Amino acid sequence: MWATLKMRARHRTFAEVLNLNPFSTVKPYLVDTWRWGTMPYRAWVHATAKKQGTMPVSILYYHRVADDDPNPWTISCNGFRKQVDWLVRNFDIVSLEEAQKRIRSGFNDRPTVSITFDDGYADNTVFALPLLMKRNIPVTYFVTTKHTTEGTPFTHDIDHGRPLYPNAGETLRAMAEAGVEIGGHTRNHPSLADIDDQQVLFDEMITATREMEQVVQQPIRYFAIPYGQVEDLSPAVFRMAKEHGFAGVCSAYGGWNEVGGDAFHLQRFHGDPRISYLKNWLTLDPRKRNLWQTPIVEKMMEESGRFPASPELAGLHASTSPNV
Repeated sequence: MWATLKMRARHRTFAEVLNLNPFSTVKPYLVDTWRWGTMPYRAWVHATAKKQGTMPVSILYYHRVADDDPNPWTISCNGFRKQVDWLVRNFDIVSLEEAQKRIRSGFNDRPTVSITFDDGYADNTVFALPLLMKRNIPVTYFVTTKHTTEGTPFTHDIDHGRPLYPNAGETLRAMAEAGVEIGGHTRNHPSLADIDDQQVLFDEMITATREMEQVVQQPIRYFAIPYGQVEDLSPAVFRMAKEHGFAGVCSAYGGWNEVGGDAFHLQRFHGDPRISYLKNWLTLDPRKRNLWQTPIVEKMMEESGRFPASPELAGLHASTSPNV
């Protein structure tokens, strides 16, 4: 089963990862039509969840906010501002730690969302991060070690014809000091499900994160799986993250986080540049409910917890904070 997923993962471009949902090719006005057409159902689900304290927790991930060099993983500054304005009006915007507390508690009666970024593009310090910090909005910022320390662009940007550069270590350290939660995102941004060698996986996940902790001079508590689709996940990834003290691991294939559900594996929605799609997903789209219980992911999580911690590896990442 895992081998089949690996073969699917090897033949995708980064742009395709952000468009795996077939509904993403539909024009925004059709998305709005779908959203408004299902609004009575959504309103009923919302009211019921609020009354019962079962309001799911949503987590968004963005990559790059800028007005130049548009691509499928970039949102314009004005587009991002509009999304943040809408989120502020309609949600509690919380840290990943608070999101986990609400999931784990089994009771949440308020619409809740967390904001995260993947990869660590330098452009984000021009508009996006100052906006969030000015408005006291918590954010978790996942970065890759190689690109940060070497200052090299990502392969997917080079393939797209425009190399875009990552944040420097000094910038990330300043961000951490200002309250931005820095997260781990591997060393080289591979699909982790393709890695069978446990030492290589350890280097990508654990050693690289320890090195990044030295760069930002802060503990790193959270880890985001590159690409983050189902075919990029594996039991070994979740098991290693648990063994070495990460507070949570983020995927990126969509789906809400149900209260009383898994607070370690955090599902995320893409912060799509088309606000129609964002509103559709976050207003309790009935197609997204209980995706964390997708059989293949449920099986993955079951297998990740089946094996005891490896004594020879225990303690190697002592600087990572324990689970919250």
